[in-house]
Amino acid sequence: MNGVALPDYATLAAALEGQSLPAAVLDLDRLEANAMAMLRRAGRLPIRLGSKSIRCTAVMKHVQALDARFQGLLCYSAREAAWLATQGFDDLLVAYPTVIEADLIAAAEAVRGGVTVTLMIDDARQIDIAQRVAHEHGVCLPLAIDIDMSSDFPGLYFGVRRSPVKNAEQAVLLARRIAASNGTLRLRGVMGYEGQIAGLQDAVPGQRIKNQLVRWFKKRSIPELTQRRQAVVDALYAAGFTLEFVNGGGTGSLESTASDRSVTEAAAGSGLYSPTLFDHFGHFRHAPSLYFALPVVRQPLPDVVTCSGGGYIASGPTGPDRVPQPFLPDGLKLLPLEGAGEVQTPVQVPDGVSLPLGAPVFFRHAKAGELCERFERVLLLRGGRIVGEEPTYRGQGQCFF
Repeated sequence: MNGVALPDYATLAAALEGQSLPAAVLDLDRLEANAMAMLRRAGRLPIRLGSKSIRCTAVMKHVQALDARFQGLLCYSAREAAWLATQGFDDLLVAYPTVIEADLIAAAEAVRGGVTVTLMIDDARQIDIAQRVAHEHGVCLPLAIDIDMSSDFPGLYFGVRRSPVKNAEQAVLLARRIAASNGTLRLRGVMGYEGQIAGLQDAVPGQRIKNQLVRWFKKRSIPELTQRRQAVVDALYAAGFTLEFVNGGGTGSLESTASDRSVTEAAAGSGLYSPTLFDHFGHFRHAPSLYFALPVVRQPLPDVVTCSGGGYIASGPTGPDRVPQPFLPDGLKLLPLEGAGEVQTPVQVPDGVSLPLGAPVFFRHAKAGELCERFERVLLLRGGRIVGEEPTYRGQGQCFF
């Protein structure tokens, strides 16, 4: 696990003495080890950090300062990108299309201020809206085309429902539409996110048959989607368009993305925090660096303690894998009929573990940056000691979705 030892409960509990709970804790040693491991896995490719998986400007700046191969940000909102421009960031690629005029205006104003904000499109109607805003505000907006990277096998759609752009011809038509905008828009790049490779675990304990199927589908999907992305890029070049970047990948697909000759940069972010949904990939394992502590406030049974808060359920299809999991002290378990609750979370305590009132219980979130929507700050841990704190998006008064 990247050569960084797991924390022990006594050290973490001592580090949080005097801190107000609940609290989010970020282990800087493990964060940095994860960042370096991601770069090694990405090989030749620089990594554009995915802001949705981080949601803390100080962390993004810290990681970018570690190595020059962390280049630019992949944002999830045009309004977020405009705000990040005011925080000193540049080269901001918005991963999702927007048709909200106020958000497009914010992006246009950032571009007019000299920051590169690239908006994502996959539909001619999105181009029309962007063109109108760009014209009204006297700027040339950079755009990128999002191409579909899912695989449609007989009887199974293997991927995520994102872009309707499924072939080179569709991409070239959109590029020509952008070129016809009389200088108000320009094509800057292409993105192809292989979500079924990057975010789908394939070595989950107790799911041997499902793991085998997932690995088989991944093995079939990778060459097919690679060929499609390459075909789109080749067709755009053949049609006379110049691309500054071709973006692909995610934390779980860095190796296969780097093998695609058409890709010039990878996108990743979740691997920095390494939440529970990234515990069970067969080819890598990063060290959990972000977790949260809840205080024990009562003890309804000799083997059960109850903590304040904790119902930080992750997005996606509802199920046990989206629920926060207690991880320190060792051996704690959620109660199956209660889980992580809105205002309290009971946990079963194994023999030999004593948790007095006020003691912290440490949990891991299922997804990465979403945890930062629950906390105004993260406490920074270095060498087993709290060495500072930094505000999250929420702590800076920002909420984009």
